Amino acid sequence: MIVRRTMGLARRAALALLLGVAATAAAQEPRATTKTLAECIEIALANRPNLDSAAAQVQGGRARVRQTWSGYLPQLNGAYSSNRRKSSFESRTQGPGGISALSQSTISNFHSGAVTLSQTLFDFGQNLAAIRAAYAREDSLEADAATTRKQVLFEVKQSYFDVLASERLLAVADETVRSNRKQLEQAVGRNEVGFAPRIDVTRSEVLVAQAELDQLAARNNATVAEETLRNALGLDAPIDFAIADELARRAVVLDEPSALAAAYESRSDLQSILAQQRAADQDVSQYRRQHLPTVSADASYGWSNSEFPLQDNWVFGATVNVPLFSGGLTEGRVAEARANLRGLQADERTLRQQIALETRRSLLDVQRAAQSIDVSARAAEQAAENLALAEGRYETGVGNVIELTDAQVQRTSAEADHVSALYDYQVAVAALEQAIGRELPTP
Repeated sequence: MIVRRTMGLARRAALALLLGVAATAAAQEPRATTKTLAECIEIALANRPNLDSAAAQVQGGRARVRQTWSGYLPQLNGAYSSNRRKSSFESRTQGPGGISALSQSTISNFHSGAVTLSQTLFDFGQNLAAIRAAYAREDSLEADAATTRKQVLFEVKQSYFDVLASERLLAVADETVRSNRKQLEQAVGRNEVGFAPRIDVTRSEVLVAQAELDQLAARNNATVAEETLRNALGLDAPIDFAIADELARRAVVLDEPSALAAAYESRSDLQSILAQQRAADQDVSQYRRQHLPTVSADASYGWSNSEFPLQDNWVFGATVNVPLFSGGLTEGRVAEARANLRGLQADERTLRQQIALETRRSLLDVQRAAQSIDVSARAAEQAAENLALAEGRYETGVGNVIELTDAQVQRTSAEADHVSALYDYQVAVAALEQAIGRELPTP
């Protein structure tokens, strides 16, 4: 009875092994093409809609620059009107009976047309300040677009390495299932001949079930990681290509002073705030000059008459506009612009502190992750050696199943830790590149 039961367990284990191998082969079916990280970044830059939104904001800023330039250019307008009028008047006449009143009305047509030209001659630099402010705001929008682009690059890198890590962890889970099923076969065989107790079989069955659950979770994590990469690339259709394995460590040589200098020079969000400060400073200058007079020239040439042909006329002259009292409007605008400038200066100091924190933290994360790779690699080698020794001891009857299962758990954990260390290092490097605002050179 016991023999038949153990044979049934062996057959079920073998069937599960075959099904697992088939499922793994179907899930890992090779794809036609392979994309590198650089190629994935190109795909994201061509497809992410938030990049299109940022580009549209920049185009709007350029359009506002053209709007402010119009204040320095002549303004030409044309107008024509044609209407029908009714005029009433009362006249008094002297007749035999004395003075009498007579009411009369006339209906006539009237046509008029004119071409008017105006040009601002001098405004003490009001419009020039507005133009400079518009250019500064355009620079700010371009810096914001660069910030969006760098965020997209970071998201692609993180998602790319997440896929690689999840694939490696799935491979670890697959190997763990294979190893545990092999152990179950050994336990069943040893139990059948009386060399191992029944608890070895049941313990091995539990380990196989746990390993299969971990395998399902790892496979699901790999699918989720691929969907996350798909979203980071801006693709609507499923990913139809494999990605190149670039999870290996690359050397990073960068000290803290150099990193901070690079960050303060290259961070586009800092450049955006500095551009906004320039715009606010020009706003203050523009509003202050609204207290000063403006000089403009006007010329008009027109035609008017009740009947055709129309009679022509022309007018030209100059106007000096002197603001005497605006009800506090100008003073309020100046005060608001100065407050905006002070707020932006405070934002700059806050951002510089945040940049310093992000840069220092990213450097520490890179150093820690680099050390973790070396430690986890040694631990993985030792765990693999320990498992090989435990398997040999169990096969020869010297060791027990607890020793073997502990060695298997340690090997799985060590390999997963090594994969996580490689992933953490690549993400830390990507975060460092984002913190300093530029790509690190490839050694």
